[in-house]
Amino acid sequence: MIKLSPSILAADFLNLGEEIRQTDQAGTQYIHVDVMDGVFVPSISFGMPILSAVRSITQKFLDVHLMIVHPEKYIEEFVACGADCITFHVEACECVEETLQTIKRLGIKAGLSISPDTPVEAVFPFLHLVDMILIMTVHPGYGGQQFIPACREKVVQLRDYLNQHSLDLDIEVDGGIKIENVKMILEAGANVIVAGSAVFEKERTAENTKEFLKLFGEWEEETAE
Repeated sequence: MIKLSPSILAADFLNLGEEIRQTDQAGTQYIHVDVMDGVFVPSISFGMPILSAVRSITQKFLDVHLMIVHPEKYIEEFVACGADCITFHVEACECVEETLQTIKRLGIKAGLSISPDTPVEAVFPFLHLVDMILIMTVHPGYGGQQFIPACREKVVQLRDYLNQHSLDLDIEVDGGIKIENVKMILEAGANVIVAGSAVFEKERTAENTKEFLKLFGEWEEETAE
């Protein structure tokens, strides 16, 4: 099943609760929470208090993306705040296997992410420990960037590798995704789509969410034939 994960980084923070309710009621499966530390990436976003607040207003799957150094230090806190999946960057952690094991031991799903300059092969040694691989299609750190076309090939390579080794994992793609280009991402093999500014758009948030979900449904029907 293809899932939409709207990134609240692009939401109107003065109306964050209402924006999340709109995507929730429109049928999104996930809510994407980007945590940035100003060290691994240039920007600083939000942390545990925002995640707890989001958890209090939705029962949707909270898809937490840590763009921080030493993510292993904060896993238990993010789990306690309501994360359903924690994804961290292979480039930002010196103890990837142990951190993935900690996430799994705490009873939630584990994800591993790579930035555009990192080869997809970097995640292969850890596929037996993860539920999802997140391929960044922009440079992590801020929203509104343009999709990097060369990153699509990583999705193709990863999906081929998973198929060849009979591995059933989600492939999430994050960065520059819009209604106009999402089909090529689905064709490449992704099944979890992060969209920020393409979803959160003033009075069109609910409508944009429904438009993505309608396209996903049509795509699944076409590929099932």
